[in-house]
Amino acid sequence: MKRFIDRHPFIARWIDRPHRSGKVLFGRYEIIEELGMGSYGIAYKGRDRDTGRLVVIKQARRTKGEDGRRLLQREADVLSRLRHPQIPARYDTFIEGGQPHLVMDYIDGQTVEDQIFGLGITYTEQAAFRLLLDVLDVVRYIHASGIVHRDLRIPNIIWRHGTVAIIDFGLACRMGERVDLRDDDPLEKRLRREPHPRSDFYALGHFTLFLLYSAYEPTSEDEKSWEEELDLSPKARAMLRKMLQLDAPYDHVDELIADVKQLLAENDLAQTRVL
Repeated sequence: MKRFIDRHPFIARWIDRPHRSGKVLFGRYEIIEELGMGSYGIAYKGRDRDTGRLVVIKQARRTKGEDGRRLLQREADVLSRLRHPQIPARYDTFIEGGQPHLVMDYIDGQTVEDQIFGLGITYTEQAAFRLLLDVLDVVRYIHASGIVHRDLRIPNIIWRHGTVAIIDFGLACRMGERVDLRDDDPLEKRLRREPHPRSDFYALGHFTLFLLYSAYEPTSEDEKSWEEELDLSPKARAMLRKMLQLDAPYDHVDELIADVKQLLAENDLAQTRVL
């Protein structure tokens, strides 16, 4: 039955019965719009009618059964351990229609994808690694709290009011926690989902490449690797190879932060000499 439902998303959606705009949950939280349906939950933008505050409401999907409820509870537990202005705070939990719901802060802003494709912003090597350093400052706090995010993709890194925020802790877990990974899973999935800081660095390696490609102008139609296409300093190239686990990877966020700071200082010095 589960496989049948997974192969037929329209049937799954009918069974999951997402909330409609305007519905009030728990006598307090009004649904404004659906933000998206993930593997185990449905996210909504909502409003706390008691305070007028905008919130995100997550509902465990009925079709995922106990797994969906367990993962929503894990996300709630993770957010309870984190207290940081650049991370959404856990707000409330409740049961509605037999399904658990999690309420957290709504963080509005732009992704780098919005900036690049919507505003035409491009990132030089220096600008890309400066932004990475801002993200790593938040990641350091997450890791120091014993948590690995495991989903540091472009949609989950938000730029607002001159600072970055990290959202969507739906896949986050405690370091070393047993997770649903198998030996026959694709390598990409295993690298991104490992319950170790390396998985966050791997994801941020791809995030940084996305920034760097914003300034790339192809000179031929031949398909090449990022190392061939991007004009990077040797240190930036070496750091990305470690983040992407092509070479011996970083094991601790402080190692990566130290290398990023050194790269930025060396680039600043080189620029000063040119001037």
